[in-house]
Amino acid sequence: MTWDSRTSSPPQPAAAGCSRRRTCRLCGGTDHDLVLPLAPAPIVDAYIPADRLEEPQPSYPLDLFLCRGCGHAQLLDVVDPKLLYVEYLYVTTSSLGLPEHFARYAEDVMRRIKPSPGALVVDIGSNDGTLLKAFTSHGLRVLGIDPAREIARAATAAGLETLPIFFTAEEGRRLRQERGPAAVVTVNNLFANVDDLEDMTAGIREWLAPDGVLVFESFYLADLIQNMVFDFIYHEHLSAFSVTPLEAFFRRMGLELIDVQRVPTKGGSLRYTVQRAGGPRPVASSVGELKAHEARIGLHRRDIFEAFVARIDAIEAQLMEALRVLKAQGKRLAGYGASATSTVLLYHFGLREVLDFIADDNPDRQGRFSPGCHLPVVAPAALYERRPDAVVILAWRYVEPILGKHQAFLDQGGEFIVPLPRVHRISQQRVSL
Repeated sequence: MTWDSRTSSPPQPAAAGCSRRRTCRLCGGTDHDLVLPLAPAPIVDAYIPADRLEEPQPSYPLDLFLCRGCGHAQLLDVVDPKLLYVEYLYVTTSSLGLPEHFARYAEDVMRRIKPSPGALVVDIGSNDGTLLKAFTSHGLRVLGIDPAREIARAATAAGLETLPIFFTAEEGRRLRQERGPAAVVTVNNLFANVDDLEDMTAGIREWLAPDGVLVFESFYLADLIQNMVFDFIYHEHLSAFSVTPLEAFFRRMGLELIDVQRVPTKGGSLRYTVQRAGGPRPVASSVGELKAHEARIGLHRRDIFEAFVARIDAIEAQLMEALRVLKAQGKRLAGYGASATSTVLLYHFGLREVLDFIADDNPDRQGRFSPGCHLPVVAPAALYERRPDAVVILAWRYVEPILGKHQAFLDQGGEFIVPLPRVHRISQQRVSL
């Protein structure tokens, strides 16, 4: 995998529904380095039913750029949000362990922030309302905002009012007048998905009570590199945040980053807490400690990404060589895990050329077809009915629970292949490279 020399004015992409921004989302700079070029892919979560197989699914660029001004890592190619979210499929409860994580999240906010009984908690990008439900158990009023129409409708029907809108500064001003000030605004695994961060952040600032806080989680650039979670770079994830550029951004927006906590989700994330500038809470030592960590490892320099790309290339070569040998021997290959990250792996590693189908535990995915290459998604029972010789665990962060469910597949002579963070093969007899 190679890239062109550093560029500050990349060409416009050709695909309809995709635009190229020229400025950094955090500082407005126009000077960027291309540091992680990934293979273009269709909208990564667009698993489609059989009656839509004839519809075109164009691919869009997946190139990560580093701002030379502030060090923010980001996609500059922006897919129209209406294409990404209006018919969104993913729900929080489909992610293993995430409901329990959000219950602990709500408890942490209650302990640290201590909102008054009956105070308003707003979750922007609330999805099925899992986090909101956790806050209701603490006696707080809640409101969800999510543009995915069907998900918002279902959450409202379940008693968690959710507005099917895209949140903007204008909406923030309107909703403060209608609903009152917010004690807590959460934006979890969504802040990274927003193109116009200035507009959203201004809306949140307007809605916050004087002592209110913004709390959001997002995957952490340093952990993404260390833990080889490059498949988290896809069209929804426009930003790969780190503390140093974010602190400067919030300061410019009249806000203050006051705390940062490490959390294990999404291959390594941070939970950020932000208040109005001059707010009542002190800045925790964690902010300075993580800024120092980023400087020490060179997180905002090009060379750390050059080493990262080399590691990805080496894994790709090792994995595809092993799979080509199996195919040459007449072996049948399948995948496990029909997620957004799976699509990134299918396209970047070329796995779509060697797999016959994908097994997935989520009934909502079963019977659909993967984005673009249209591999059928089936129930895990297919491992025993179709009997592939080897299964690539595309959902590699969940390898332990998958192995726990399918020891019988190994007992019957099958083999699992784990692609990341290093390639290894698991059979009944051995774990090997």
